[in-house]
Amino acid sequence: MLTEDRFREKVLFQREYPIHLSDTIGVTTHYQRLHAHDALEINMIKSGTGYYMINGERQDFQGGDILLINANDLHCAYETDNLVMQVITFDASWFLGSLRCDPDILCPFKEMGVYFNNLLDRSHPKMDELRSLLLRMQEEHEGGQQSYTSIVYSYLLQFLVGVSRFFRVDNLKKGKSTVSPLQLDKMRHVTRVMEQRYAYPWTLEELAALTYLSPSRFSDIFRRTVGMSPLMYLIHLRLEHAYSLLESSDRKIVDIAMECGFRTLSNFNRLFKRHIGTEPRNIRGTTPTDCSKIVSVYEQLGGEQGAE
Repeated sequence: MLTEDRFREKVLFQREYPIHLSDTIGVTTHYQRLHAHDALEINMIKSGTGYYMINGERQDFQGGDILLINANDLHCAYETDNLVMQVITFDASWFLGSLRCDPDILCPFKEMGVYFNNLLDRSHPKMDELRSLLLRMQEEHEGGQQSYTSIVYSYLLQFLVGVSRFFRVDNLKKGKSTVSPLQLDKMRHVTRVMEQRYAYPWTLEELAALTYLSPSRFSDIFRRTVGMSPLMYLIHLRLEHAYSLLESSDRKIVDIAMECGFRTLSNFNRLFKRHIGTEPRNIRGTTPTDCSKIVSVYEQLGGEQGAE
């Protein structure tokens, strides 16, 4: 187990139909945070580009790709260009009955990193069949016609069998991750503290002290795990909360800036414009969103500068 139970999120499902299936435009703020959960996950990239950080490895994806995220995989996702992604999460226990007669159904998840990659081989001739199954599954799920739950189950079963049968790699070359399970847990602990106390004026030294590492060593491991520096991650959290407050309240912008940990209004306005792409006052009166563009905007603008 890569992450302790206290760091693993519990995904709630309907008992009779334990699956969530929907599209996301861009990457929601939740997916930009480093997290792990107890559900199994399938992502199909319908268009655009981006990348995942999964257990310290970067997985770049593009339109047509399919990724599998295992329970307990510590991961976060980022958009780089016009991303539309189908996201399926489901409870492994849904397949307990089928596992009694076919124990290999969930091998792509159980043997992840041993015989299977998170990112399926995009050049494999069976990829079109897998994509078709996922699209038909979504059509049934959204249509809600009689016995649609059984059809969704059958399509998902066919998908899992297809991956297990055709995408197993006997001589799998492991990625170049140099982040150990213990280090992953330490980074998740730090991100959890930062998420809970995002307004605190953290210094790199204070964050490093939470992991008993030197600032330089901590910063290096954090970047390889999360895909950005610790202070940039902190800015991301503060902007996320500020964006939400701007949408949902009529409080003064300066008060929101101070509450979210920005030292001055001018600093807040500058960082907001740079990373979000517009001024804070322009968010007022807009339709509430998940603020999905934070990461993609500041990556396109160069990232680290102005992280204070």
